[in-house]
Amino acid sequence: MAPVQPRAKKTPRTWDSLNQSLPPWILDYLQTSGFEQPTPVQKSTLDLFRGNKDVVVEAVTGSGKTLAYLIPVVEKLLRGDEAAKRHHVQGIIIAPTRELAQQIYNVCVSLIKFHPQSAEQLQHDRDEKRTITSEPVVYPQLLVGGTTKAAEDLSAFLRLSPNLLIGTPGRLAELLASPYVKAPASTFEVLVMDEADRLLDLGFSQELNRILGYLPKQRRTGLFSASLSDAVERLVTVGLLYPHRITVRVRNLKDGGEIQERKTPMSLQMSYLITPASQKIPALCQILEKLNPRPARSIVFFSTCFAVKYFAKVLHSVLPEGFSVVSLHGKLEPQVREKNFERFVNSTSPSILLTTDIAARGLDIPQVDLVVQHDPPTDTKVFIHRCGRAGRAGRRGLAVVLLQPGREEGYLQLLEVRQTPCTPLERPEIVLSEEKAKEISTKVRKQAITDREVYQLAQRAFVSWARSYIEHQASSIFRISDLDWVDLAHGYGLVELPKMPEIKGKNIDRSLGLGIDVEAIPFKDKLREEKRLVELEKWKKEKAARVASQQENGERAGQKRKTNEAWSEKQDAEELKVARREKKRKRKEAERASKMTEREREEHMKLEDMIELVRKQNEEKARQEAEERRKERVLGGDGKTFGAFGKGGGSGGGVMTKKKMVVGEEDSDEEEFGGFDD
Repeated sequence: MAPVQPRAKKTPRTWDSLNQSLPPWILDYLQTSGFEQPTPVQKSTLDLFRGNKDVVVEAVTGSGKTLAYLIPVVEKLLRGDEAAKRHHVQGIIIAPTRELAQQIYNVCVSLIKFHPQSAEQLQHDRDEKRTITSEPVVYPQLLVGGTTKAAEDLSAFLRLSPNLLIGTPGRLAELLASPYVKAPASTFEVLVMDEADRLLDLGFSQELNRILGYLPKQRRTGLFSASLSDAVERLVTVGLLYPHRITVRVRNLKDGGEIQERKTPMSLQMSYLITPASQKIPALCQILEKLNPRPARSIVFFSTCFAVKYFAKVLHSVLPEGFSVVSLHGKLEPQVREKNFERFVNSTSPSILLTTDIAARGLDIPQVDLVVQHDPPTDTKVFIHRCGRAGRAGRRGLAVVLLQPGREEGYLQLLEVRQTPCTPLERPEIVLSEEKAKEISTKVRKQAITDREVYQLAQRAFVSWARSYIEHQASSIFRISDLDWVDLAHGYGLVELPKMPEIKGKNIDRSLGLGIDVEAIPFKDKLREEKRLVELEKWKKEKAARVASQQENGERAGQKRKTNEAWSEKQDAEELKVARREKKRKRKEAERASKMTEREREEHMKLEDMIELVRKQNEEKARQEAEERRKERVLGGDGKTFGAFGKGGGSGGGVMTKKKMVVGEEDSDEEEFGGFDD
């Protein structure tokens, strides 16, 4: 038998082992930033993308894709003998979200600061026209919506003449549509699409096609993503020319020596915890308290924006001491989102980011030690991206998903099929009890009892969570009919269950046995509370008057229906339709008002008062005109005195219209003062 040959040692990955050596200034940046050796995706991509090849890169989250394309892009822009012409774009990097685009821009700026000529240009006053140099440099511009207007970005482009654009698809397409922005084949070099599957999931396919239409076909293109879908494959066919595919996976040995592929780094531990809904927040508190060492930065994922907003308001009273809370969701203004993100990234004390899937992709937040998924994502593909916020760049991390006992445990088998196995959470050891859950629920509920704003926010958060649960892709696992609504209500610290079609017909006490009068819950804001009390009293009087009027006219109304039953059924259906439409309009107005600032609310109230005044003036004018017409008909003696009361006539129609408006107002007011009614 031939002797067993010893396996040759693998060549160590070093920056010097690349096919083409890196410039000294890039090596200085890598050494200063602590990147001692390239990651597998960086080693594979740099050799091909720097060598004028189109690439399609699929790699696990947190594997270092950003530098894998930034270094080749910067090198290509510096390769020429002379600088780019004014208003000529040489490179474009597209990202799906503002936060990711901002992050790529920041990394790019930190990189080119080590290039002397480019670093000198970065110091230029951005309010003045930049002078074009004779030597090639890299001058980037960030293009994202929300923070600046498109006209301002175009003005900055004309003034500064950047040759590298980094931004989101919508704003990039707007800028490239300008005749002043040029990207000819003679000067344009490279296009990069980061998180390509996310770009398509968010509905940017039309903007991407517009951008590709503005660019020359002779270019280098790189497409990077953590997963490749069928839609991405179609984009590869359209936008890339004979691309080289790079797939970097993580493998480890299971018991028995079997090789198992992973879609997350080995430094990330993914675990699950089976717990009732009422004990999810106590479990989160214990994980934060017992995890050793204490996590510097933690991220907690919720399914909806309203849930993030609500828990950001109430969690401070139940979390362990020393943790600060920051919220990030899609309903925040862009400036607030940017401010909150920077606050979390730059925090020096233990911080917790409460967020939705807006922070699940692409963001490289340093020193994230813990990720907790309070709600499993509606799209199972997002699961690994959420987990991948921790354990990045070799740093150890823990990701925990909280599942309710019963059918939701089937989610673990689904993750196993998707090559994303989770193990039970053993360390830290979590010990849950009903007493602790009740204590935390009471603390949260106390805030809602003392402030109606918290009470209303809790109701909206719970309703929005229920709707997202219904829309879960794994509907056979996450079934709304299997939920324990009372336990869920205690988990949210609700004062009462909102009116929802999902619990209609079930034998559930909406008051949760607490016996709290929700109409008596005041606003902390005295002005809002005074206005609420006035409107509540007005509503009660109007309702009492309507009930008395209906009782008085009930017998006559019943006789009318008998004389023309078919017409009556149509009229009832029309009344119901109008009532629903009015109710929907009132609900939207209430939601819009809840998002307003105090100043906007005051201006809105002034506008409403003006509209009400004009409406009353118009009604009075119409009444006077109708009275004058009636007098004219009576004096004229033309036999038309009673024409207004005929079939379909003006007065009869007016009464019916008024009745419809009353029904709509009654339903809407019940929603405003008595909770939610779907």
